[in-house]
Amino acid sequence: MTGQHRIVVLGAGYAGLAAARRFASKAPGAQITVVDGLAQYVERVRLHQQAVGQRISQWDLRELLESKGIQFVQAWATEIDTDAARVILDGAPALDYDSLVYALGSKADPAGVPGVAEHAFSVATPEDALQLLEQAATDRMIVVGGGATGIEMAAEAAESRPDSRVLLLSSEEPGAWMSQRARAHVRRVLERLGVEIRSDAKVIEVSAEGVRLADGELIESATTVWTTGFGVPDLARRSGLSVDADGRVLTDATLRSVSHPDVYAAGDSAVVDGPGDRELRMACATALPTGKYAADAVVARMRGREPRKLRFRYVFQCLSLGRRDGVIQFLRADDAPGRTVLTGRTGAWFKEQVVRGAGRAARP
Repeated sequence: MTGQHRIVVLGAGYAGLAAARRFASKAPGAQITVVDGLAQYVERVRLHQQAVGQRISQWDLRELLESKGIQFVQAWATEIDTDAARVILDGAPALDYDSLVYALGSKADPAGVPGVAEHAFSVATPEDALQLLEQAATDRMIVVGGGATGIEMAAEAAESRPDSRVLLLSSEEPGAWMSQRARAHVRRVLERLGVEIRSDAKVIEVSAEGVRLADGELIESATTVWTTGFGVPDLARRSGLSVDADGRVLTDATLRSVSHPDVYAAGDSAVVDGPGDRELRMACATALPTGKYAADAVVARMRGREPRKLRFRYVFQCLSLGRRDGVIQFLRADDAPGRTVLTGRTGAWFKEQVVRGAGRAARP
């Protein structure tokens, strides 16, 4: 490589930090800059723990990155000027780039349901989790959504606050994507923890009083936590990148933007083809490998080589059910649930090791 290649990474979550770490080891002659509006890195997969008052680790991003020769700019990106190859920042000078990795992750999505934005909490970001911790009442909580986030939030709240009432509302069985054995364990543990489960409930409105279901029933709640889906920032759409209907960057088999060849995308904000003709889902298990691969693809082209296409499959999916139980669902090559399931304390231990490993893998 000749000259100093300018690499800008937008986002300091799992995908962005994994990319930055890879660049630091594989492109020592490049100028690497990570941009994020937050000053600290918090493990997102632990936010449900933070939301109920458990202490989780945080790392100073500037210290973490600059110790590895990576520049850090604390600012929010407001525009990508793709013609000038420049990122416009709020409160900091613009950054020129030769290669850009778009890794802004995801955020809570109210899904067009009235009252969610005004009356419901989320655990999608560190700010969301802290707001829930500081402002939520503890006597009656409704968790809307039977996906991984909803299950983990309901279990953590019920275990940490045994005197409170926790109701999990979902339109289908919690953990419906898993095997029958895994689903049965999830329900059994939630009920043991005292969580009430309604798996036939479609929420159409959230108010200060509670939630209203499609059949007209109003369920009173002191605190409502919305976990049914995630959206992405609209920066890519506003900047003219090709995106899908949700605003995620459309990429080719090397995670390169289909519309702008000097832009790559990884993690929740990217559309990435996966096994079984499915797009890779929003998950830490997606963010880390795609962040690493995006960096590898950039470095390969910096060196005049064409990168190999991304090849990736999921191996398992983890759920914590409080601090002493969990479910590990092993997966087939097409991402469908396999026969092997770990539960109980073994599942909890396994999940904790995975979370710790993910944190180490992301930190440069």
